[in-house]
Amino acid sequence: MKKILMLAAAFIAVSGIAFAQVDLSKVKDGVYFAEDKSFSSSGWKEQVILEVSKGKIVSAEWNGISNLPGVADKKTYAAAGKYGMVKGSKIKAEWDAQAKAAEEYLVKTQNVNFNKFDANGHTDAISGATLSVKGFFELAQEALKSSPVAKGSYKDGWYYAEEPNFDKSGWKNTVVVTVVNGSIVDLLWNGISKDPQAKSKYVQSQTGAYKMNAKNGEWYVQADRVAQAIVKAGDPSKLPVKADGKTDAVSGVSITVPVLPLAVEALKTAK
Repeated sequence: MKKILMLAAAFIAVSGIAFAQVDLSKVKDGVYFAEDKSFSSSGWKEQVILEVSKGKIVSAEWNGISNLPGVADKKTYAAAGKYGMVKGSKIKAEWDAQAKAAEEYLVKTQNVNFNKFDANGHTDAISGATLSVKGFFELAQEALKSSPVAKGSYKDGWYYAEEPNFDKSGWKNTVVVTVVNGSIVDLLWNGISKDPQAKSKYVQSQTGAYKMNAKNGEWYVQADRVAQAIVKAGDPSKLPVKADGKTDAVSGVSITVPVLPLAVEALKTAK
């Protein structure tokens, strides 16, 4: 047992960086971004944006994107009364209002290393927030341990667009583009089914319900490759589309890429 404890202690010492707290005085001025690695069981992937100046967090934003069909971003969705947190909230406040309370708490206290959570990630320390905030602080720490986002030319925000009509197979494409510090940091390509009861194209593809020739991977796999290529390029118009609707600009993608002109459309208001 003693040997096991010694090995565990040694492991923690070696991997201490992973558990290290954030020292704001050592964080460079800039805008920082982090998001969940995958979508939760409820269909959300949360994102956090922090701006640091002279060793202090001067602004914080907590939002999220969804693999649900036709959803722009979490704050917009909640502000429209679609998230449903009011019914389950003791303070009768929607997710966007509670997220704002957490953001303001972080800016006021500067305590990015806050860890007073219960087993479900809740805390009594933040007035106006009865939702789970553990993920917010974890992403805030992750963001500040990364490099600041390079300055781009777009206006910050979440930009959504969807095709006006369903295609012959009963789908229409959607896109959500996340812009931070003027740069595209994330893009989600998804699709809405003509069947109002159906799950999104992304989810159906992940579960195997969306049938296609998977030579280069299922639809969502190829869609993610295109999304990553757009983020890397910094501008969807930089990736050419051929007459057949496909592109040779992204390796491992054999599907048509209507997301490219759709992303350009979504970003028109970000200019």
